[in-house]
Amino acid sequence: MQETGLNILAISIFTITLSVLLGPLFNLSPYIPAGATFILLSLITVDTLNWQNKGVNLLINIFASSEQKERVIYHEAGHFLTAHLFNIPIQGYTLTAWETLKQRNGGIGGVIFDTQFLEKKGQDIREFNLMLERFGVVLMGGIAAEKLQYKNSEGGQEDLIKFGEIYAPITLTSSNLEMRKRLAILQATTMIETHKETYLKLVEFMRQRKSVAECQALIEENLMVS
Repeated sequence: MQETGLNILAISIFTITLSVLLGPLFNLSPYIPAGATFILLSLITVDTLNWQNKGVNLLINIFASSEQKERVIYHEAGHFLTAHLFNIPIQGYTLTAWETLKQRNGGIGGVIFDTQFLEKKGQDIREFNLMLERFGVVLMGGIAAEKLQYKNSEGGQEDLIKFGEIYAPITLTSSNLEMRKRLAILQATTMIETHKETYLKLVEFMRQRKSVAECQALIEENLMVS
């Protein structure tokens, strides 16, 4: 989101600069673009330093297309399904920046995990590594889901950052990290394809903002039938 904020800043500055250059043609006072620049820079600075880009996220969400909003649902359903299948605790989920802001979290939306399970498993190194590997698959579940539905992925930047962070201590080279990422996406893809019908029903449940418990019950129901 920092990159998005910088892009918005660059576009805004370009627009203001253009207004300064063209102002004389339209009898526009130079104080207007100067004041707008000061206000804009102040707002972006406050948003970046104090609000963790939440204002930018809300702005992006407001102007997001219907397809982009749908992508978020398919993306997050990929996280939700893979997490449940791996018994990774889910605390909640949000699908818009506004929902996320109300829950006092950052980002545009997402599945909220209880990552304390990694600390609890830390006593047994083999079990810890297994859970770490599974969590890596869950992090790539959103990208895998988007690629299955849309043939490409537009989201997942934060997921990739988190993936790199959790594997940084045990990955020696960037090529090893890339290989782990591809394997995780492949495994997530297989899981979603195997449970495609359940996944699509989950997408509909999440679109309706069903509770975590209701979404989990849906998955369990379908697992029993299949």
